This record gives sequence, structure tokens and C-alpha cells, in this order.
Amino acid sequence: MAAKLKKGDTVIVLTGKDKGKKGEIASVNPTANKAVVEGINVAIRHTKQSAGSQGGRVAKSMPIDLSNLAIVDKDGKPTRVGFRMDGDKKVRFAKTTGDAI
Repeated sequence: MAAKLKKGDTVIVLTGKDKGKKGEIASVNPTANKAVVEGINVAIRHTKQSAGSQGGRVAKSMPIDLSNLAIVDKDGKPTRVGFRMDGDKKVRFAKTTGDAI
């Protein structure tokens, strides 16, 4: 199945503690059905000092389920993603506006 959300897409969080926040997808794990969004679902991780890095408390974005994310259309509103054929290419489009993503 084609990916509705991809790395680099701007998304909005639909549910949870970060509801309403927007961010860009840093990575997607389709087998686990999760994505990491920059600045969303942040947890503090304690790291030990090593030769290459300073130890301490590090803020890290944790994966969030794809069902809790919606892509943002050109108007800045959440939308669902559809697929259609433009000539011989399959493209994603926003269901609210009909524009290709």
C-alpha cells in the first residue's frame, strides 16, 4: 500500500498531550505504524557521558501513531490523503482542497 504520510510532510497532531501542534515528520516506521515528528511527543532521556558527547538530560522526540496525525493542506487545516492518477503518475492529494501534495 502506498504511504499516505512521508518524511518531510508537515502534520498536525489530532489527539494526545500535543493535540493541535504542528511539526515536520523526521522518520516513518511503516511496519510499526509510527512516525517521529520533530518537537512532538518529547521525552527526557538521561545519557551517560562518553568520549564524544556530554552526559545529562536530553530531550528526544518519541514515535507517535500514524492514526493520530493528519497532513496539513495549503490552508493550514488538517486533511485526509487520497490518491489519483495524473497522466501515468500516481499522486497524493488533499481531500479538502483537491490539490496535489
